[in-house]
Amino acid sequence: MHDDRRITEVRLERFVRERISPAVYSRSLPLTLTSWEVPDEPVPALEAMRQEFLPQEHNAAWGKPWGTTWLRVQGEVPETWGTGPGTAVEVVVDLGFTTEVPGFQCEGIAWRADGSIIKAISPRNQYIPLKLLGSGMAVDFYVEAAANPDVAQGWTFAATPYGDKATAGTAPQYRLGRIAISELQQEVWELQQDILTLAGLMAQLPLELPRRHEILRALERMLDLMDPDDIAGTAAAGREALAGVLARPAYGSAHQLVATGHAHIDSAWLWPVRETIRKCARTFSNVVALMDEDPDFVFSCSSAQQLSWIKEFYPELFARIREKVRTGQFVPVGGMWVESDTNMPGGEAMARQFLEGKSFFLAEFGVECREAWLPDSFGYSAALPQIVKEAGSRWFLTQKISWNQTNKMPHHTFNWEGIDGTRLFTHFPPVDTYNSELSGADLAHAERNYRDHGRGSVSLVPFGYGDGGGGPTREMLAAAARTADLEGSPKVRLGSAESFFQQAEDDYQDLPVWVGEMYLELHRGTYTSQANTKKGNRRSEHLLREAELWCATATVRTHGGFEYPAAELKRLWRLVLLQQFHDILPGSSIAWVHQDAERNYAAVAAGLEAVIAAAAAAMLGQGGRQFLLNAAPHARDGVPALGAAERSIVPVPATAQAQGGSYVLDNGVIRAELDGAGLLVSLVDHASGREAIAPGQPGNLLELHRDTPNEWDAWDIDEFYRRNVTPLTAAASVRVSTHGPDAGVVVERLAGTSPVTQHITLAPGSPALSITTTVDWQEREKLLKLGFGLDVRADRSAAETQFGHVFRPTHTNTSWEAAKFEVCAHRWIHVAEPGYGVAVSNSSTYGHDVTRNVRADGGTTTTVRLSLVRAPKFPDPEADRGRHEFTVTIRPGAAIADAVQEGYRTNLVPRLVSGAAPVEPLVAVSNDAVVVEAVKLAEDGSGDVVVRLYESLGRRSTARITAGFPCTTVQAVDLLERPVEAPGVDAGSDGAGLRLRPFQLVTLRFVRQQMPAS
Repeated sequence: MHDDRRITEVRLERFVRERISPAVYSRSLPLTLTSWEVPDEPVPALEAMRQEFLPQEHNAAWGKPWGTTWLRVQGEVPETWGTGPGTAVEVVVDLGFTTEVPGFQCEGIAWRADGSIIKAISPRNQYIPLKLLGSGMAVDFYVEAAANPDVAQGWTFAATPYGDKATAGTAPQYRLGRIAISELQQEVWELQQDILTLAGLMAQLPLELPRRHEILRALERMLDLMDPDDIAGTAAAGREALAGVLARPAYGSAHQLVATGHAHIDSAWLWPVRETIRKCARTFSNVVALMDEDPDFVFSCSSAQQLSWIKEFYPELFARIREKVRTGQFVPVGGMWVESDTNMPGGEAMARQFLEGKSFFLAEFGVECREAWLPDSFGYSAALPQIVKEAGSRWFLTQKISWNQTNKMPHHTFNWEGIDGTRLFTHFPPVDTYNSELSGADLAHAERNYRDHGRGSVSLVPFGYGDGGGGPTREMLAAAARTADLEGSPKVRLGSAESFFQQAEDDYQDLPVWVGEMYLELHRGTYTSQANTKKGNRRSEHLLREAELWCATATVRTHGGFEYPAAELKRLWRLVLLQQFHDILPGSSIAWVHQDAERNYAAVAAGLEAVIAAAAAAMLGQGGRQFLLNAAPHARDGVPALGAAERSIVPVPATAQAQGGSYVLDNGVIRAELDGAGLLVSLVDHASGREAIAPGQPGNLLELHRDTPNEWDAWDIDEFYRRNVTPLTAAASVRVSTHGPDAGVVVERLAGTSPVTQHITLAPGSPALSITTTVDWQEREKLLKLGFGLDVRADRSAAETQFGHVFRPTHTNTSWEAAKFEVCAHRWIHVAEPGYGVAVSNSSTYGHDVTRNVRADGGTTTTVRLSLVRAPKFPDPEADRGRHEFTVTIRPGAAIADAVQEGYRTNLVPRLVSGAAPVEPLVAVSNDAVVVEAVKLAEDGSGDVVVRLYESLGRRSTARITAGFPCTTVQAVDLLERPVEAPGVDAGSDGAGLRLRPFQLVTLRFVRQQMPAS
């Protein structure tokens, strides 16, 4: 029996490959081709069509990397074609596809002569129905063919020149395949889909199961009935032989799958943003064309940014999409501007992802997304549940956690509890892909893999080609139709994500709970790769904070004499949010993408500096007095939080002395000692007299590691990197250097062949030592870390995340803890034992590791290390090479409240500006534990002041926030600035009393009192 089964399977495979598939199109005629090669970057369709098109040979080489060639395709359809029963005429366009995988090679889009899009062309979607070309039997249309190179190269992770247009070369990448008019045999195509469904199901069933043998026998009967010389003529008989096994209904206990069409298009990755825009047009045009054919087809589309591009560059297609949204087939999901990384963006940036995304969908389509949709981001911050809920959403979907190297998530449907206690209904599709083809293997895996059987019975399956685009195909829809109710298979229902979540909530009510971050046990290198991109993000976030604060203050204080630049701020916010996409900010894209990102960050900085300068001039007036603008949420140097005033504290200069081969810095608050190699061997705060540095394990220790991950170079740091390390304990020079009242030591050394200069500085009155490391990084496949051995017995570390911090064990009791050998922190990380702690802050670093060991003297050393820079070879072989600057501070005797302040101190330096008079803050908060994260004017243009704040210490805190301007009332609002009930907020006319739970996030709207017209 076993041999008989195998014989039939081999026979079937060959019969499909050699007989049925070639017979789908019974006859074909080549079409006439002319072409025009775009000299450089893509041009609009109508502009391209006006060019001179020259004769184009079939089977000719074409396409320099990243180039575009326009083809004009012309011909006549023979009169008798498509007139017989079950036949239709289609144009088949093969651009010379090198594999069957769409999105990672050449691709195209078909255009009518009037500039309207027909549909896209990709490896598994090569057809264009004649009816889409207009009436009559003439064929005349254009194909915009993109010669995108195969950067992935079979995922060998070899260094490639293709990621940079300057190094990609000009040699043609492709050779045109068949471009012909063809007659489709519909019954043969349907038979092909029947076979694919049944053969796929049969392969997943146990050998001993009768159902498997039943399908096998039916396939044998079909093969016996078919005439290999007349496939079209016998296809109906073949289908009849299979009809019985296709008609058997699913078991009553079968798992239910809600299949929603999807195309996870990376907004940049192995292609630049400019190509993503075209990928979106290709995919979405395919989608709306499928919707015209199948009214049950539903497509879930995330990323408002991508639809904003379609609106801007493809307005005709956008109008068609808007109509499909109205009918419920094209469904916006996620509610974010892009599918961002969630580890590294700051709290306000994550809030703005939802504000901008949901606002766009509401304005353009009247649709409010209720689910957050992040299938591919590299781990999920513990702050997300309350951010999602504060945005007015109620569900969360992810897929990427299935990539964990070590541990499997225990559930697929669960409540996710965030740092403030908010719980969010979360689903993790057991199909383990967001690019399903609805194959028998995918469906069977989803059912077998589901970890909540007996408690829940439904899961989601996003289907369609993604990453590089493409989306669902008619073959996938055929598979869905055949598995809607099929014995041996899960039941498949086409539907929206919202319909799934509503069904799942009803189906599975007593949910298990996952508490804290969903840490991805993979791609830990993304906290460090492409350091310039990360620095640009951090700087942009703080400039945006300053710009909104000072513009709001200037508008209110000048009573309309300064116009709040809402449109410009929105434009710059959206540009920054785009860079937070989960393959840009993490540093896992080609060189072209990161070059664009650095240009964008430079433009953001220039734009925001101009905005800030204008606001400051309007606030302070013209004058020769010197003021400090303190945008931080805490008072500094005698200047109030969120205000502008003259410096009132005259600091006592710090001192630097060389003493017997060592160097001592002291400012009366802390004392630091460095040895002759510039290593930090002592750090004492005078208030406690406690030594922070562990004996024999110094701070300011740079270490150079071999960094050769098993795969996914820019993405991964593998644990074995720790086994190959070179401590950089030799210094080329160490010298005292003072600058004004600051005391400092300058250290020069080499990291491999890369020169490193460190400025170790102690400012007057500062409770922290500052270390600025400048490196001309020329290493390859190396990792540079900066570490501090601390005399602290800490069993956990605290790391800042959005609107709070997250605790992580420093031990490795279980595999879950051991897997977190590299973690993400925002502006600070803190380690402590009862009564004493140390804070380490940074200006642009996200990757950290925290370890501990017991010394020979019985004490415990907790070592905090920051990952400064890497040198991966794929996908950008020149990643990170060049000059970098990192500032790190270390503050001894620090509580978490001190760590919070130190993080802002390192990232928000007060501005020194000239003016005539000080400016009072717009709002004041009575308790430093309550941190103001944003001050802005309302989105609706009313002029009301919106303040976002959070409890920062992880404990219950009370405070009062007071407005420093006339207002009529204060309202609690959500992230979209709509009134909500906020527990613990007692709003009044000029402020609000706050009784906040740990890490609670609150947004308040101060309704301004309208001033009488002058």
